Amino acid sequence: MSTIIETIDLDVPVRTAYDQWTQFEEFPRFMDGITKVEQLTDRTLRWTAKIGGIERSWSAEITEQEPDKRVAWRSTEGAKNAGVVTFQPVGDDHSRITLHLDVEPSGPVEAVGDALGMVEHQAEGDLKRFKEYIETRREPSGAWRGEIHDPATRD
Repeated sequence: MSTIIETIDLDVPVRTAYDQWTQFEEFPRFMDGITKVEQLTDRTLRWTAKIGGIERSWSAEITEQEPDKRVAWRSTEGAKNAGVVTFQPVGDDHSRITLHLDVEPSGPVEAVGDALGMVEHQAEGDLKRFKEYIETRREPSGAWRGEIHDPATRD
């Protein structure tokens, strides 16, 4: 399993960044390769991506969600991955988000891509596109301010 950690500073308040991040179905607008995200319940997401010309789907469970602080998840079927995104205020109108992602490549093509740093490069690009997306909008397209707690998975 590979671990990727990426951080980016945003020119929006932490609440704005967090609220937009909770709009999972909009991820295809800024995440390269993600073609669809369906939020089935407060905790359950169904992802579809096209990676190297191959379509992959997986389900993920949100294990922890604390407004303006963190969102953590783990896959429950399909592509194996888990992670957490943390949100920090950096002044009144600026924020920092850090993505910690654990990914297990599936098959030789993904293993080679992982070895070449393609997953890390994609995560970095996705965060840059998120920055552009939210800084251009200036306001989130929606928000979910609910909380999910699962202390057994806390980093």
